[in-house]
Amino acid sequence: MIVVMGKGVTEEQLDHLTGLIKKAGLKVHVSPGTTKTIVGIIGDESKIEKDVLESLDFVEKVMPIQKPYRRASREVHPDNTIVDVKGVKIGGNDVVVIAGPCSVESEEQLYGIGSRLKKMGIKVMRASAYKPRTSPYAFQGLGVKGLRIIQKVGKELGLVTETEVMDTRSVEEVAKHVDMLRVGARNTQNFDLLKEVGKVDKPVILKNGISTTVEEWLFAAEYIMNEGNNNVILCERGIRTFEPMTRNTLNLSVIPILKDVTHLPVIVDPCHAAGKRGPVPALSKASIAVGADGLLIEVHNDPEHALSDQSQQLRPEEFEKLYAQLRGVAKAVGRGLI
Repeated sequence: MIVVMGKGVTEEQLDHLTGLIKKAGLKVHVSPGTTKTIVGIIGDESKIEKDVLESLDFVEKVMPIQKPYRRASREVHPDNTIVDVKGVKIGGNDVVVIAGPCSVESEEQLYGIGSRLKKMGIKVMRASAYKPRTSPYAFQGLGVKGLRIIQKVGKELGLVTETEVMDTRSVEEVAKHVDMLRVGARNTQNFDLLKEVGKVDKPVILKNGISTTVEEWLFAAEYIMNEGNNNVILCERGIRTFEPMTRNTLNLSVIPILKDVTHLPVIVDPCHAAGKRGPVPALSKASIAVGADGLLIEVHNDPEHALSDQSQQLRPEEFEKLYAQLRGVAKAVGRGLI
């Protein structure tokens, strides 16, 4: 159920309501909005009488939650969630571009790329220290050594950092070194991992699985949010189809759908969708045009000799040209770009 109250509800009244709900053994999700304050009730709703809630003079109405995903739904949280990562706001009016190499390969490599991105105006750097690879013989990442490099370079350049987390056993270690955690497509329904990142006080980028439905994807977000971490950013990275010309198929239609049904920010990874650098500029522009809150783009100083994803990483000069073009697209749809 959701309990709807007017804008003028006092803190004392809100405490009284949430106290009644918690006393019944239920969880509470409070969403203060611009005109209404909404309290979502999570759990076995039969434990509390609807009439008791409606009898409170500061309650406007009590309604059932129609969507099966409770915390991620706009029913519970009508306003957009803005995830603030060290001053960088994802989900607001500015489209946020996150860029960097697929994998951290050395301190020299990451510092060189990060320096060029910094000069362009990029505020968030991506780089993976752990790499889930189809082949067990492919480069698996530098692990903890890579995490330390990301942390050092990010601090020296003043960049917000993010990286992928793959294992429940490494969540705490990864969280010590970066500002944002990323859950990749292969782990979208790794429920134990989702629960663990939900316990960490760091924003989480959650990619869609290659075959997950929108509802399954939002349920994955619920696993994280149910543990107390509401700073979830959804990332569309393409889905598996019958088409062999691209690595995956970027599902642009899902972006406006997500913006309609959930309050969570939505970003796009065009590189993993295409699997080739050629289509990345067009896919990036299209993503902003249909409402994406950000982009996750791979940039490498020497992609032909990269240790992973050689064909889909942009060269710095290619990215710089694209970044300038993206500013124009963002402006055309009434948004800024950072």
